[in-house]
Amino acid sequence: MKRQFILTVAESKRLIAKAVAALPEVQRAMKDGTVVVATGTTNAYILEELLGRRIDKRCYRSGITTPDDPDKSPEPQGEKIPDAVFVKGKLEPKYDRVNAVRDMKRGDVYIKGANVLDYLGNMAGVLIGGLDGSTVGNTLGHIIGKQINLIIPVGLEKLTYEDINDLHLLAADEDYEGPRLWPLTGTIITEIEAMGVLTGVDAYLYSAGGVAGAEGAVRLLVEGTDEEVEETLGLVKSIKGEPRYLL
Repeated sequence: MKRQFILTVAESKRLIAKAVAALPEVQRAMKDGTVVVATGTTNAYILEELLGRRIDKRCYRSGITTPDDPDKSPEPQGEKIPDAVFVKGKLEPKYDRVNAVRDMKRGDVYIKGANVLDYLGNMAGVLIGGLDGSTVGNTLGHIIGKQINLIIPVGLEKLTYEDINDLHLLAADEDYEGPRLWPLTGTIITEIEAMGVLTGVDAYLYSAGGVAGAEGAVRLLVEGTDEEVEETLGLVKSIKGEPRYLL
């Protein structure tokens, strides 16, 4: 059985968040270990799924890309939310997204979003503005050395057809000005993987784009048993109408 549907950027973020929260390694670490949810727009949705409640997602973000005149929410923005580090399912305020890695161990989970995705190359990239390497530069050694599970949630809207290593080298040239690009490998979760995690279907990027609020949207084609596809359609219906991310 095959069906297709459209997901806006916000709906994709919600779908990915649900899948990340449902990953076996995340579930295990939420019960018996440590889970770090680094700041970011998609990660704010993941934090909601792990907390089981809505937050002001504007208060849990890092650098963002916006037009010159971004759409804004009529609601005033709340105070910045501290870095979310769960230890055995409870938020531990003594940790942040950087210092937590010192005490993390094999099997724990670090969730870090990305800015660009080379899907065929199974690699993501993170824009780096800080001269010390920002979040990635201050944590990746611990993540790799301790065999911490690095989960990279990223929407298909961020696809590139370039090799991310080549882009990294271009941005390393002396005549380049702007944020650098850090190649990143880990468990990449896009809408495609999210569908497999949540309902078991095979998903394909069928087309993309739109207008009037569907800019950056993806059209997915899914294939599976009748039961899997029906479950998928029910899941999509449940996240339809997810509000746009406004500043």
